[in-house]
Amino acid sequence: MEFKVNGVPIEDTFCETFTVRIARILVTSVNRKWAMESALEAKGLGRSATIPPCEASIEAEAKPEETPDGRPGFIIQFIDRKYEPLKEWLIIRIRKGIMPYPKTSVFDALPAEMVKEFVDIKGTIIQTFGDGFEEETSVFGKEVFRIPRMDGYFHIERRFGIAKGVAGGMFLILAKSDEVALEAAERAVEGTKTVPYVVGKFAASGTKVGGKNYKDAIATTNDAYCPSLARNEESKISADVKCVYEVIVSGLRLEDVSRAMKVGIENATKVQGVLRIATANYGGTLGKGKIFLRTCLT
Repeated sequence: MEFKVNGVPIEDTFCETFTVRIARILVTSVNRKWAMESALEAKGLGRSATIPPCEASIEAEAKPEETPDGRPGFIIQFIDRKYEPLKEWLIIRIRKGIMPYPKTSVFDALPAEMVKEFVDIKGTIIQTFGDGFEEETSVFGKEVFRIPRMDGYFHIERRFGIAKGVAGGMFLILAKSDEVALEAAERAVEGTKTVPYVVGKFAASGTKVGGKNYKDAIATTNDAYCPSLARNEESKISADVKCVYEVIVSGLRLEDVSRAMKVGIENATKVQGVLRIATANYGGTLGKGKIFLRTCLT
């Protein structure tokens, strides 16, 4: 079964979603350059969720008029299935990825109504960097630690909220060439950025749960959609498909993830040479939730 969007066939099936813990932080600095540099450093090694450290993505840029301290910044989402590893990686990513960068500050950016748990900075390697010279104070309408650095003070909010979010939103772009697939994936991700509280990205290879030949593997290449394995009897792609990208969407709410998938698919199918949009599911082994492509596109 299939239907069409912008003339491109869409498989009438679903992706599997699952519940994750999400921290949403805002990093600011004296100018856009250093805010972006620190955000990029903090999210390093965060593109894939299959192995540690935790997943990390830049959600959006924040203008000075949108931040507590009136400086340019970036919003980052940190994602993990469980609270404890998310707490650990949140602290490490801030300490190593943001704190050493010039003039940075960090604030909680999670809407209060979405908070389910907290991570407290007190007693962590972030606070103790101050070596007893740090202080708790109120600035910018926030309860923060003010930690002395050689370039002034590092301000970090005392507590960060943790939400229960949704991961696993996903669709596959099947294209006639590498160039077409890359352009379509880029446009798809740009589309997801128009939806608040969502992060979208695409991967050089989709994955499947476990392995056929390496039984202890957590995740392996999705061979059914690899053009380089098109002669495989289990292949799900036609001979004219030369490149496939997997677009991944996560966010704070299911409706946001579904809406971002809709915009992403609509953008991708406007690129000439996109042959098909698909997704994948694994009998519930990835997650128990479902997003049907037909439902999210109506």
